[in-house]
Amino acid sequence: MAKVVILGAGFAGLELASRLSESAAGEVDVTLIDQNESFSFGFSKLDVLFGGKTAADIQLRYEDISKEGVRFRQEQVTSIDPEQRRVTTDSATYDADILVIAMGAGYDYAATPGFREGGVEYYSVAGAEHMRDVLRDFDSGKILIGILGHPYKCPPAPFEGALLLHDHFAERGLRDKVEIRTIGPMAAPVPITKEVSQNILDALAERDIEYVPNQRIVEIDTRNQLARLESGGSVPYDLFVGIPVHRVPQVVEDSGLAVNGWVPVEKANLETRFPNVYAVGDITALPMAKAGVFAEAGARVVADDIAARLRGGTLEKPYEGAGTCYLEFGDGKVGMVEANFFSGPSPTARLVGPSRELAADKVAFAETRRERWFGS
Repeated sequence: MAKVVILGAGFAGLELASRLSESAAGEVDVTLIDQNESFSFGFSKLDVLFGGKTAADIQLRYEDISKEGVRFRQEQVTSIDPEQRRVTTDSATYDADILVIAMGAGYDYAATPGFREGGVEYYSVAGAEHMRDVLRDFDSGKILIGILGHPYKCPPAPFEGALLLHDHFAERGLRDKVEIRTIGPMAAPVPITKEVSQNILDALAERDIEYVPNQRIVEIDTRNQLARLESGGSVPYDLFVGIPVHRVPQVVEDSGLAVNGWVPVEKANLETRFPNVYAVGDITALPMAKAGVFAEAGARVVADDIAARLRGGTLEKPYEGAGTCYLEFGDGKVGMVEANFFSGPSPTARLVGPSRELAADKVAFAETRRERWFGS
């Protein structure tokens, strides 16, 4: 019986544990470790921010996982030895035959001076709750949505936030009193495709929302309410909304797995330079978007590779970096970006919708994952 230890219970960890339970039942003993007690879909933070849901409404508790051969442990990882495939937590030590790092990208609020003190964010549940409360008292002025680093999780999210802010203030009868602007270091909202970027830019322009490209914010001047730019300029704001700088968790950095900030892997099967140690999801250095659907797809490939190795075979279908990502356009409509990063000579992406039918499809997407990962 091979001992598989999975660090992180997000899209990748949950899908990997579920697939191994199905495809390698009786061959693997899986331990799934996460410091949190529950999971929530990234896009559900928008439901907290704008949809009237509470944190409890969007949380799926890990104690409800019921999969053959899978044990969940709520523990904090304190050290990782990839050579020995040994993991130490605040409660125990685990020696793995196969180790999978799926801890996702964390947020480095301190990387942008002044952000923690003078800005709000909706990339965490607590942040979405706080921003929701701040918005209740905001009735006029300049809102600046700043993308503070690249890459970051869920590339459409800053623009979803801008479009939904438009709806929020329109519904309150205050849209003409609020200026909304987005700014980021990328040349376009979705750099890999001009078409999708233009679709997003058109949607922003229709709502009188500006996107300022190729600008990196290096400091939030809370005293003067200015976002200081690397270029030397500054942008005024009354409410600063930041997409925080992303980085691997410190314990992964300390392990020696990361190179230049992210974990390099073999593109075909997501194995690291250490034998029988994989990395999957937002934590990898693969040149592709960081989003749950791609992490989920990567987990399926890792599961297939593990099962093949246990049986003396080889992986039949390598990772393609393909998936779809939902994009809220406001007014109850949702678009879907279909992307593929590795199967052709260059990455491709196209936008389907937006439509109300895709809004229903997004709800169904979440429900199927909930049933698969947390059902019996």
